[in-house]
Amino acid sequence: MQQVKKGDTVKVHYHGRLEDGTTFDSSQGREPLEFEVGSGMVIAGFDEGVTGMQVGEKKTIHIPASEAYGPVQQEMIMEFPKNRFPADLTPEVGMQLNMSNGQGQNFPVVIVEVRDDVVVLDANHPLAGKDLIFDLELVEISGGSPLIIMP
Repeated sequence: MQQVKKGDTVKVHYHGRLEDGTTFDSSQGREPLEFEVGSGMVIAGFDEGVTGMQVGEKKTIHIPASEAYGPVQQEMIMEFPKNRFPADLTPEVGMQLNMSNGQGQNFPVVIVEVRDDVVVLDANHPLAGKDLIFDLELVEISGGSPLIIMP
């Protein structure tokens, strides 16, 4: 049986959860995730997790934060003056917003604290600092070279 290797394009059904069992993403009810192994399209731990799998195989992988979205970076948590928010917006903890860096690039932030005069925003990826668990099922391997080459 062909095994997944770097450079293969694969289709994988997955269920992603945190260590407390909370689901953060799943392909259930959707098409499987398709990506090229080793191309940087998915987090490093996911690439490594599918490598060596065969079509139809199922397994659970544990990805430490360092191989997922990295640690929480304190410099990505910032205070923003409350009076700079639009007048019709009432900031609330958990609210997701998009900010601009002044050079035309937008990035998502989450409000983590609201004080009298400032709002504390977190621009870290929502899964930064978290270990991830994925239940995987390899659906298809395409691309790459066959193991046996016919003359």
